[in-house]
Amino acid sequence: MQEFEVISQSEATDYETVYETERGKPMPSKNHSTLEVRISSALESNYGDQFDVHAELSLQLSTGKAVPDICLYPVSQVDWLQDKKTMTEPPLMALEILSPRQGMEDITDKIDLYFGAGVKTYWVVIPTFKIINILTPDRKYVTFTGGIAKDPVLGIELDMERVFR
Repeated sequence: MQEFEVISQSEATDYETVYETERGKPMPSKNHSTLEVRISSALESNYGDQFDVHAELSLQLSTGKAVPDICLYPVSQVDWLQDKKTMTEPPLMALEILSPRQGMEDITDKIDLYFGAGVKTYWVVIPTFKIINILTPDRKYVTFTGGIAKDPVLGIELDMERVFR
């Protein structure tokens, strides 16, 4: 039977700091985690034949490093014998879920990073207000507060009532 190691509060805080530094954003919360699973599941269920859905995938793009909460790539064959730690090709879509301690500046700083590398759409989810913003490379965006959120570039639709239930 595997034993679990008990760590102190200071060790937990150190881990949180390292985690946040590596990802460039705060540790996710329960609501953040719930939304990440619900959105990923909905995208996989509805669009899994068109897109590969990835969560917390490390990106090393021409414009910098990022770890979006969710991103989409064109569907491809999975090679289970060869794995990639970091993707250098830009995803079609990057999605960030605002964490409770995360400022909008953290999110808006990624606009140039993503679009400069060739990402087609950038989704920003604000859990507290149940809002989804979808941005496009021309700096236009649409905001959804209910109903069906529709990506104007990729045509992806997401039922907000289901996601925020």
